[in-house]
Amino acid sequence: MTEIPTRAARPAAITATGLRKSYGDKTVLDGVDLHVPAGTIFSLLGPNGAGKTTTVQILSTLTGADAGQVRIAGHDLATSPDAVRSAIGVTGQFSAVDKLLTAEENLRLMADLRHLGKARGRRRTAELLEAFDLADVARKVSMTFSGGMLRRLDLAMTLMGGPQIIFLDEPTTGLDPRSRRAMWQIIRDLVAEDGVTIFLTTQYLAEADQLADRIAVLDGGRLVAEGTAHELKRLVPGGHIRLEFTDPAAFERAARTLGEVSRDEDTLTLRVPSDGGVRSLRSLMDRLDAQAIEVAGLTVHTPDLDDVFLALTGQTVPTQTPTQNQAQKESVR
Repeated sequence: MTEIPTRAARPAAITATGLRKSYGDKTVLDGVDLHVPAGTIFSLLGPNGAGKTTTVQILSTLTGADAGQVRIAGHDLATSPDAVRSAIGVTGQFSAVDKLLTAEENLRLMADLRHLGKARGRRRTAELLEAFDLADVARKVSMTFSGGMLRRLDLAMTLMGGPQIIFLDEPTTGLDPRSRRAMWQIIRDLVAEDGVTIFLTTQYLAEADQLADRIAVLDGGRLVAEGTAHELKRLVPGGHIRLEFTDPAAFERAARTLGEVSRDEDTLTLRVPSDGGVRSLRSLMDRLDAQAIEVAGLTVHTPDLDDVFLALTGQTVPTQTPTQNQAQKESVR
């Protein structure tokens, strides 16, 4: 795995060491190590079949590992699975909302399953309906809801038990851009205001880029890289700064000053290799200023997560097609 320095240590919400899982002669996870600090958003990326769903199923107690040690919220997964279940919530790719019930009835059902008691359950239901902007439709049957409303209700149901850690498996699949952005803000608020830890799997790379404090890339059952979005992007060559000129003389002087650059004589532009960082940009501008060279325009181009995904896995971004059968739609609440 590509090693990238970690930030200052925080208490761990999730740790896994040597996680292994096989089905017959097919190895799905081959020695995966994870460290997810509390109060952060951790995103697991990978192509279809990489082992993302299996990882979530193991960490959320839905299936057992063949080998490895896991601690969730301080509890050993193998010896204290009930304690782990009490500390976590799971919102799966497929909604667990009962569409024949109202939003209020779905939440009260979760309150009963969590043994909150009648008064506390009603109070918590009202709080969640308000927090997720569902109070006005609380008594409407859920089958009339839009996709975004269903996802909000699904996440609200997950929060009924006050989990410390939430596993979000493809949380915005099928949502329109506006609903997706609204869900992103809800996820950010859960972390910033409530201190919840989010373990996110997604195939929308922009989602991981927007949300995740750290991102791990899983391929062939192994972690091949981990770091912040910026750190991962710097692993991929191709970053550059594009300089635009209106004066041919300034264009030529800049080309001589900067050395090895790509030239476009027709548009009077130079392409200078760069990691896109502030330090390299400042150095470039200092060199141009020292020669009194005036630049008409400047654009920084850095590789995005699509480029990272392709470089690390050899595959393009996977398509958004459901791959799990009905039996895998269950969620631990």
